[in-house]
Amino acid sequence: MTVTSESRPAPTAIALNCTLEASPHDSSTQRMIDEVLAALKEEGIGGGDSIRVVDHAVAPGVSADAGDGDAWPEIRRRILAADVLVLATPTWLGHPSSVCQRVLERLDAELSNTDDRGRAPTFGKVAVIASVGNEDGAHKIIADLSQALADIGYTLPAQGSVYWNGEAMQGSDYRDLEAVPDPVRSTQRMAAANAAHLVRLLARDPYPGPDASEEDA
Repeated sequence: MTVTSESRPAPTAIALNCTLEASPHDSSTQRMIDEVLAALKEEGIGGGDSIRVVDHAVAPGVSADAGDGDAWPEIRRRILAADVLVLATPTWLGHPSSVCQRVLERLDAELSNTDDRGRAPTFGKVAVIASVGNEDGAHKIIADLSQALADIGYTLPAQGSVYWNGEAMQGSDYRDLEAVPDPVRSTQRMAAANAAHLVRLLARDPYPGPDASEEDA
């Protein structure tokens, strides 16, 4: 049965905040997330929940469920229920946070959780990347996360990432800015618009998967 746009539920987004600082500490990463989610909402992508991963007992490993006490299964459920994942991390020593790396390792389990056509549950879902920091490293972080998310099965839109780097060797943080810099704001809007466009394209024409017949493809 063909699913029409009228019967299809409105797309939603969820964000993972990979700061190292637990709540209620102020988070520059959260400020960036809030702005990206607001831009997505303007493009018709609702939901807008965010999860500060460090607040939850996410066990190390590469499984979907590490057993008693592991908070990942519920986080995973919420991630897979959304159409857009905003993965946001601070920059530490030029790299994404250790919390972000743990998220990617847990998402690795989706590679073996495939349907009858060999498609992971992340196929057809879109990822947006955000990074903040007062040191260099954003381009490398975006490159690393893009590769990892694409391997896991997410699709990344054109210019689907946004970052802010403060002046080197200074103490300013993104959360301390009085206003969002114009280049950051315009990049947030571009990433959101392209992500929303891609979500709708993939909803209308899903990936066939490697095990689809030539006729189905």
